[in-house]
Amino acid sequence: MSSHREAPEISKDPVADNSDVYAFVSPDAPSTVTLIANFIPMQNPMGGPNFFEFGDDVLYEIHVCNRGDGVPDVSYQFRFTTKIRDRSTFLYNTGPITHIADSTFNRPQTYTVSRKERGANPVVLRSGLTVPPVNVGIRSTPDYAHFTHEATHSLRGGRKVFAGQRADAFFADLGSIFDLGALRPFQNLHLIPSAAAAMGVNGLQGLNVHSIAIQVPKTDLTRGGANPSNPTSSLSVIGVYASASRQKTTVINRATGKREGHGPFTQVSRLGNPLFNEVIVPMARKDYWNTTAPSKDAQFAQYVTKPELAGLLPVLYPDVFPHLKAYTKPRADLAAILLTGIPSGVVSDFQNYTGSTQADLLRLNLAIPPAASPSPYGILGKDLAGFPNGRRVTDDIVAIELRAVAGATIALVDPSYTADGAAAVLVDGTSNTNSPLLKHFPYLGTPAGGYQSLPGTPAT
Repeated sequence: MSSHREAPEISKDPVADNSDVYAFVSPDAPSTVTLIANFIPMQNPMGGPNFFEFGDDVLYEIHVCNRGDGVPDVSYQFRFTTKIRDRSTFLYNTGPITHIADSTFNRPQTYTVSRKERGANPVVLRSGLTVPPVNVGIRSTPDYAHFTHEATHSLRGGRKVFAGQRADAFFADLGSIFDLGALRPFQNLHLIPSAAAAMGVNGLQGLNVHSIAIQVPKTDLTRGGANPSNPTSSLSVIGVYASASRQKTTVINRATGKREGHGPFTQVSRLGNPLFNEVIVPMARKDYWNTTAPSKDAQFAQYVTKPELAGLLPVLYPDVFPHLKAYTKPRADLAAILLTGIPSGVVSDFQNYTGSTQADLLRLNLAIPPAASPSPYGILGKDLAGFPNGRRVTDDIVAIELRAVAGATIALVDPSYTADGAAAVLVDGTSNTNSPLLKHFPYLGTPAGGYQSLPGTPAT
């Protein structure tokens, strides 16, 4: 998974769990950048009567670094407030909800969004913004798609924001991958073989997340408010990550049965590049990683330059990766992709280098325009507007990172290396079989409805 259940402790606290981060130049508004952070992963659409919602006790943030030191220069902060309209009923809604403000929506949420610059106090951009209900079903939330428009709010400075339930855009064959690294299209070559399958099984199909999406002018994010036009300039590159924080002390109020936070906020979850904590950081250090700042990521560089998965692939797939097995040098290619950005001269006509500070950030070159014909394989598909140049909702992250770990990118920094043939074709065989993506903000698809969803049949 990208970061859906990536660490033991945060897996027990889904309301504060980052699942995916996206950062891309908006294809339908190319003077702006869209930043999306997803939380509360793997939501069963039928999860009533207490449906999924943002946490009132969580500080959600999307951070942008533009000085190359891994420290946030601009942060967008989100705080939520929940209200119960009718305290005498157990119902989430007491009738159909046709508009966000309907009184039949018994547990509405509102939020405040603030913008904080490095060294300054947060400035509130707008308060009292409404969150749509979750997609309960055809009777409770008919014509659910119109809530997307109702919950998209304008902010001063040419910004807009959305916060609410969406369909997960991440796709991966979780059942196969975590069964000793099997990839269904190639499982006939596995150490414990079975017949190859034409397709993988999307383990996220039909599941929802809660998204915070904000679209801002490029000048909102750059050093000195520059309007980037030169792809070779360091002023054109930003680094992005999201985080969730809780207050340090939690007390159970026996009078209400609720948890109450006290003291300063401390980070409990973060995410920049997809799959970083998931498959690179050892299990014993995952919880610690979630509490640290990206600027301190040099301590995790050893797991990037010698990734465990790269050592496992030749074992799990005997005779398929002989070149990868024989390669013993530190993985400078992965260090560039994940920790520093790609310097000029590695990929033709491209760079997203942020300097020598090693930090897990999504690095986006704002001077690279949206692709006319996007490739799901991003830069590996000769599409400079895709991952690892930021991340779009259409990028096939699992395939890209599988191929990179398997050695497809080593030759970019070490011309003496010849990649194994399998490295260029690795996939898990899945695609986004959730709700269709939108062509406009907030881009993620309409969430699956509780009534409309069908539970799977457990295998024997």
